[in-house]
Amino acid sequence: MIDRIVLELGPWNWMVLGFVLLVMEIIAPGVFMLWIGIAALIIGAVSLLIWDAAVWTWQAQVLSFLVLALVSAFVGRRISIARTASDDQPLLNRRGAQMVGRMATLSEPIKDGRGRIKLGDTLWRVSGPDLPAGTQVRVTGAADTDLELKVEQV
Repeated sequence: MIDRIVLELGPWNWMVLGFVLLVMEIIAPGVFMLWIGIAALIIGAVSLLIWDAAVWTWQAQVLSFLVLALVSAFVGRRISIARTASDDQPLLNRRGAQMVGRMATLSEPIKDGRGRIKLGDTLWRVSGPDLPAGTQVRVTGAADTDLELKVEQV
């Protein structure tokens, strides 16, 4: 049955599959179907060139497509990671991380590991060793889940 379908459509079955995957990527973007669609288009182009070769059976085509899809998805992932790693503002929308290294004075004492400092026009919750109000501290870290800074005495 698969032999008949492959023979009826010829090399165009890969082209159709590639374009369908590219259209699906446009409708539901996620950058995953793009690479598989490109792999299908490449197999279609190769099929146009060597369709009559005895070794180019549907099994060889599917195996080549699977390998090429994995390779193209891996390459696409590497391209995506490289593109996002070169961000010119890596701390954008991470206000707590932007405060690391800044000096401040405790507005409220740190009791039981919790206190407050004022940086700019914002009061920040801080965690650190118990210290009295008015102590100079340096921000050493920021919690990702809540707006709390970690401080140490200068």
